[in-house]
Amino acid sequence: MSAALTIVGLGSGDADQLTVGIIKKMKHAATLYVRTLDHPVLNDLKQEGLEMTSFDAIYEAKDSFPEVYDEIADRLIEAARKGEPGTEIVYAVPGHPMVAEASVRLLKERCPQMGISLRVMGGESFLDEAFIRLGFDPIEGFQLLDASSLNTELVQPQLHTLVGQVYDVFTASDVKLCLMDVYPDDYPVFVGHALGVQGQEIIHKVPLHDLDRIEGYGNLSLIYVPKNTDDALRRRSFARLHEIVNILRSPGGCPWDQEQTHQSIRKNLIEETYEVIETIDEDDPDHMKEELGDLLLQILLHAQMEEEVGTFNVYDVIEGLNDKLIFRHPHVFGEQQAENANEALQNWEQMKAEEKKRKGQDVQQTSVLDGIPRDLPALMKGYKLQKKAAKVGFDWDDVEGVFAKIEEELAELKEAVQHNQSAEERKLELGDLLFAAANVARFIDTDPEEALAATNRKFIQRFQYIEERLREQGRTPSDSNVDEMEQYWQAAKKAGL
Repeated sequence: MSAALTIVGLGSGDADQLTVGIIKKMKHAATLYVRTLDHPVLNDLKQEGLEMTSFDAIYEAKDSFPEVYDEIADRLIEAARKGEPGTEIVYAVPGHPMVAEASVRLLKERCPQMGISLRVMGGESFLDEAFIRLGFDPIEGFQLLDASSLNTELVQPQLHTLVGQVYDVFTASDVKLCLMDVYPDDYPVFVGHALGVQGQEIIHKVPLHDLDRIEGYGNLSLIYVPKNTDDALRRRSFARLHEIVNILRSPGGCPWDQEQTHQSIRKNLIEETYEVIETIDEDDPDHMKEELGDLLLQILLHAQMEEEVGTFNVYDVIEGLNDKLIFRHPHVFGEQQAENANEALQNWEQMKAEEKKRKGQDVQQTSVLDGIPRDLPALMKGYKLQKKAAKVGFDWDDVEGVFAKIEEELAELKEAVQHNQSAEERKLELGDLLFAAANVARFIDTDPEEALAATNRKFIQRFQYIEERLREQGRTPSDSNVDEMEQYWQAAKKAGL
């Protein structure tokens, strides 16, 4: 047997707001504990002769809030276990026990396991005063967020938002930076200190960018962001993008979008992918941002088509990707280790094989070459085929063997051309030569697709240099000859193009 434990709320800070029942509980407690003495109502209670023990010292001794709350819960449970049966220990917390009280949550989890009777009595929370003093109705849509774990994904501008646990100006600064990712820098917000406490209440209305310039942050501070249904504030949300694509495809939307199928916009997906690659090669972040958006649109359109027939939606796609990323990174989300990129890649491949087993695929019956997309560009596909074959030992010992193979294939191509073999035979011999050349890439740690893309860009720059020099003379390449253009080509090389 042990003493019973009762948790009571001290309200938002004014003694007049305490219920008679809670005051009686505290007065008749065998032992009265308070989480912190830093609460206005406790001064009045001390004047009435109540003796109490606070846990303020734990805040100084521990490095983090979770450690503080864990220690408080342990001490209260130990006190209850040692208490006389039939007596009652009271633990008083600011506000309402069930609002933003981590120590209460821990006690609710642990007391039943320890056989300790636990009762929670309400109390006015800071929310009650916020609704009154800040003048909004939560039925219109409301969210309460914790400043210590705030992120942009949680913020919904269409809801009234209260941010609690804003203990100091540093926390306020973090809140400001997070909110500025969602709201305009000058969006009006409110800072409330000691709401409802006579003689201490202060309410500031400030532009968002001044949020961390307000003084007086402490245990009784909060930030209020009024709701806003302006679509402009939802432009940065994925949900709004999904909504827009749905509207475009719906009756009354865009006739062109409504007519599209997977096959009709298949080429668009390929085109947009290459346009993104171009911005990467050009190191153009602004253009990249735009092209990534165009690529994302293609993904949304394909997902929307499947949503319309009920197979899956884009959120199913995201869920599957999240699951895959976590599963294939056991060195990040699990207990495995990866000291370098090569070990991380090995983990990835190992988990891919495990996925196949879980899906019922017989790994022994699959080909080493499986998993390479059929429609990859030929040079890239050849490179990937060679890499997969090399992993199981089908490879040359060194690059010299590849060079010999290139010479062999070049000789066979020359023979096919010189002996006027069929177009099909010449095509196959050329393919063999390109395939062998791509194989060199693995030995010199270079992606052949990127190498050829760089050479293409170099050719474009140098040929455009030739065109520009001829244009200065009122001429075009058609008016020139190969010797003259070669001279300009060499000049372009010297110019570093």
